[in-house]
Amino acid sequence: MNRKTLVLPAVAGLLTPVLAACGGSDSGSKSGDAIVVGTTDQFTATTDVPAPLDPAYAYDVGTWNILRQSVQTLMAQPKGEGEPVPDAAESCSFTDSGSERYACKLREGLTFASGDPVTAADVKYSIERALRINADSGVSALLNTIDTIETQGDREVVFHLKTADATFPYKLSTPVAGIVNPKDYAKDKLRDGFDVDGSGPYTFKADVENDAIVSATFTKNPSYKGGVTVNNDKVELRAFADADAMGNAIDKGDIDVMTRTMSPAQIQKLDAGSGDKVDLVDMPGLEIRYLAFNTDAPTVKSKAVRQAMAQLINRGEVVSKVYGTEAEPLYSLVPATITGHSNSFFNKYGNPSVAKAKSLLDKAGITTPVKLTLHYTTDHYGSATKQEFEILQKQLNDSGLFDASIEGHPWKTFRPTEQKGQYDVYGMGWFPDFPDADNFIAPFLDKNNFLGSPYDNSTIQHTLIPQSRREADRLSASKSLTEIQDTVAEDVPVLPLWQGKQYVAARDDITGVAYALNSSSTLQLWELGRGVSG
Repeated sequence: MNRKTLVLPAVAGLLTPVLAACGGSDSGSKSGDAIVVGTTDQFTATTDVPAPLDPAYAYDVGTWNILRQSVQTLMAQPKGEGEPVPDAAESCSFTDSGSERYACKLREGLTFASGDPVTAADVKYSIERALRINADSGVSALLNTIDTIETQGDREVVFHLKTADATFPYKLSTPVAGIVNPKDYAKDKLRDGFDVDGSGPYTFKADVENDAIVSATFTKNPSYKGGVTVNNDKVELRAFADADAMGNAIDKGDIDVMTRTMSPAQIQKLDAGSGDKVDLVDMPGLEIRYLAFNTDAPTVKSKAVRQAMAQLINRGEVVSKVYGTEAEPLYSLVPATITGHSNSFFNKYGNPSVAKAKSLLDKAGITTPVKLTLHYTTDHYGSATKQEFEILQKQLNDSGLFDASIEGHPWKTFRPTEQKGQYDVYGMGWFPDFPDADNFIAPFLDKNNFLGSPYDNSTIQHTLIPQSRREADRLSASKSLTEIQDTVAEDVPVLPLWQGKQYVAARDDITGVAYALNSSSTLQLWELGRGVSG
């Protein structure tokens, strides 16, 4: 086994890949010979979530990675990192000095995979549809700075924004801004089930059993016109129950690539192995994990309780015992590699201290031990999540200040229950929609945030977030961003825990692996090809 580390030096706060490929010569995949990619992501339709793949609803890394292959957006994240680049658009730009008017011109001859033309009216329809439906996933909040959309002929669309938003080009690269055909997607109703149609690099067909995707086939779309080059004819995505099952499949040659989520033990085993034909590529990532709070719940309504937890939790112990070199402690919602990051939680709380936590609770008149339950998902962020929560539970209980229990739930019930506010404390992960500090702040703290959190800070929402979005130079936004992070450390509506790396394992005849994921965990299946085993 060969280990390849993708080194991404920081440039203006972002990251730029320098390793071009992994595997043999890049000859592309053989016709009809699908590259098979494994994942532990689960794609399930339920009564609570009947339309998991509708761009107006989908808001997790797994479903977005399906949509990014098949539903085209005006802008796209580039092959490496940096500013968004045109995809369905021929060009896009702000046309004023205040970042409030954004105009795009579609590529000429753009069509859906069905053959229907893609027009500016379809772009307007698609984005207004997402805003109108306003799904409870919270994804439409990404578009909440839009005031009106106008079209000029069949190829030009102009967005008039309510306030300045320098991050708007990034938002147009996310699947909620995906262009859909009005024939396939009703104006005011989500599209149930697993059908997906668009104008992206691939067409999509799902193999479904018991209301869950077992495998999905992405077939190269011959009518695609956009910014990426598709290096294969077909990719099959297979869903596995856990990392061990996925690992067994690559060992047997049943799959060619493993993506998220491999277990820590599995990564260590792959790293130490030798003599096989599997390469492990690791690269910096922007995934974060955190505890979230229902700040209206009686157990954690007092800020002092949340502050005491922040004072007690030992991130270093969690990382070292569970994730090792695959993660590092995080002291803000904004990862350390993003422009605008501040170590606000460490600045306020320093090292873990039972005495300081007790003082916080005593001053607030809180009776100890505080009894509460930490909820986590058993199947969405990897098998190590349970061990992580066992350590968090032990840290809280060993202080004598808490009587904490833990409960695990499958994602298909965990997410809807969390959205309904039925968990007081729960663990979540975040894979950014785009690599900017705004996307680690607004989704948690702005109105209609994706957590459905009752925490409401008018200064953050009405002053600091808008201030930060006015700055096209993101370094100039650091003052506002730091104030937001300091406020979060004071009020603790969320408690950041760690920031992780990301890994891809592939058989050594697969090329393009280094670009199969970008730092935002965007799956780029078009980069994969089949070369020569060596």
